[in-house]
Amino acid sequence: MSLVLKLKQRARRLKAETFALYLAVRDPRTPWYAKLLVAGIVAYAFSPIDLIPDFVPILGYLDDLILIPLGVTLAIKLVPHTVLTECRARAAEAAHNGKPVSRIAGGIIIFIWLAFTGVCFGWAYKRFM
Repeated sequence: MSLVLKLKQRARRLKAETFALYLAVRDPRTPWYAKLLVAGIVAYAFSPIDLIPDFVPILGYLDDLILIPLGVTLAIKLVPHTVLTECRARAAEAAHNGKPVSRIAGGIIIFIWLAFTGVCFGWAYKRFM
């Protein structure tokens, strides 16, 4: 199997796991602390906006290649096994409907970028004016 095919297969598996975690957050049997962390990871993974834009050389893909898989791995360990098994089955059934998009997470990322831009402009204004 070629490297490209292996990477595509891993990406599909990661997408399915992320959707299963999305369903696990909504399950009442998932502990509150796991819901909190898993919700953040899933919202970021489904967000249409990255914290580090992909056009930034090397760092732009860091979150897609390293941070999201590490977050999903941690989240899988926090969710009870029975809940995750059921959510994986439900995710497999719903896979043909497409992935959900988190507008709230997108809004939070936009807010972070706007705040960062404001701080940079404020610093530049004080420095050069």
